[in-house]
Amino acid sequence: QVQFVESGGGLVQPGGSLRLSCAASGSIFSSVAMAWYRRTPVNGRELVASITRAGSTNYADSVKGRFTISRDNAKRWVYLQMNSLKPEDTAVYYCNRDPPNITWSQGTQVTVSS
Repeated sequence: QVQFVESGGGLVQPGGSLRLSCAASGSIFSSVAMAWYRRTPVNGRELVASITRAGSTNYADSVKGRFTISRDNAKRWVYLQMNSLKPEDTAVYYCNRDPPNITWSQGTQVTVSS
């Protein structure tokens, strides 16, 4: 079982950047695909970006070219670099396996507003 703790969220102006971090526990971390998801009251939970154990990545169309997912298997961390943030990126962001575990962690709030 892999468990997660997200950090790095906050309030940022449109056009700004944030870097989210996810600390993962569990010995199987390096063998599973990981992803960042986000949840809003309007859209529910959606997949933002995913990364395979080998490092291949995939992104939602809405964040392509602006977000970058990465991972450090040795340290069991997953990151999401978010640039050129827009108000519509406002959400609670979660990391989880891809496909996700049934159990979700608390996530980290990202608010993009002037």
